[in-house]
Amino acid sequence: MSFASLARREFLRFVAMSGGAIAAAPLFGDEPAAFKEPVFRVAKGEQNTAAPADSHPLDPALVVAREALVNSQRNVADYTATIIKRERIKGVLGDYEYMFAKIRNRKMDGDKIVIPLSVYLKFLKPKSIEGREVVWVEGQNNGKLRAHEGGLSGRFLPSVWLEPTSTLAMRGQLHPITDIGIENLIVKLIDRGESERKHGECTVEFIKGAKLQGRLCTVLTVCHPVQRPHFEFYKAQIFIDDEMQLPVRYSAHHWPTDPKDTTGPVLEEYTYIDVKLNQGLKDADFDSENPNYGF
Repeated sequence: MSFASLARREFLRFVAMSGGAIAAAPLFGDEPAAFKEPVFRVAKGEQNTAAPADSHPLDPALVVAREALVNSQRNVADYTATIIKRERIKGVLGDYEYMFAKIRNRKMDGDKIVIPLSVYLKFLKPKSIEGREVVWVEGQNNGKLRAHEGGLSGRFLPSVWLEPTSTLAMRGQLHPITDIGIENLIVKLIDRGESERKHGECTVEFIKGAKLQGRLCTVLTVCHPVQRPHFEFYKAQIFIDDEMQLPVRYSAHHWPTDPKDTTGPVLEEYTYIDVKLNQGLKDADFDSENPNYGF
C-alpha cells in the first residue's frame, strides 16, 4: 500500500485533515546550497473529529512510521545526502552543522547481518570544522570509527581511531555516529511512539503540501501540551517526503516559557536534503584508505 493511500485511510479513522497548508520556506536563497540555514513555516490546521475509544492519537503516526521502515528495509540499499543538524547540548544550542554523507543501510538475513551499517561523513560548515571526515562500519575495526579534524587544527593533527561513544568522539554531539541515518531515525520514532502511547495528553496532526527544497512532503506534528516527566519534548515535527515515503526532517522542541511562543526552544533538529537513493555504494566508499579521502 502506498504512503498516500495508507495516510488517507488512517486520517479518516483517527484524525481530521486540516484545511490549512504548510509552506516550508526555501532552504536556499542567493547562497550556495548547503550554506544557508533552513527555515520552516507551518500553517495551523484544525482537528474536529474524535478517534475511536480504543485508539490513541499516535496510532496513525505509528502506522506510517512502520510503513516507512518496511519501505527502507526493502527498497533502500544506500544513499547520499547533505545532513543539516543542530543540537542543544547541556542547555546550549549549537550552530547548524552541514555534512555530506554516504550511508549504506544494514541488511539482515534472519538474525545475521549480511551488510553492515556503513557511514562516511565530510563536514562542510561551519568553517571551524570544514574538512573533518569520519568513517565507521558496523562490526569492523573493533567497532571504532576513524576521524580526522577539520579547520586549521586538521592540518596538523593525525587521524585517530575512537570508540563511537568515547568522550572525544561525542564532543559536540548529542548522539553517536551509530545512531545516524534515516532508517535509524524511523526506528527511534517508532520506539518513542510506542513508549508515549502509554500516556494521554497528546495531539497529532497531519498536513499535506509542505515543500522542503522544492520536494512535496507531508508533515506530522506531535504535541504534548502539558509538561510531564515521561515526555521528552513539547512538540516534534517530522517531514515525510511524499515520493520517497521516508522522513527527511525531524525537529523536537522544549516547552515554551513565553505564552506567545507556539513552538518552543529547539532541542534537536536533523534535515536530509539532496537525498539520492541506491547509488551503488561500495566497500571503498567506507574505507579510510580510500585515496579520495583525507585520512
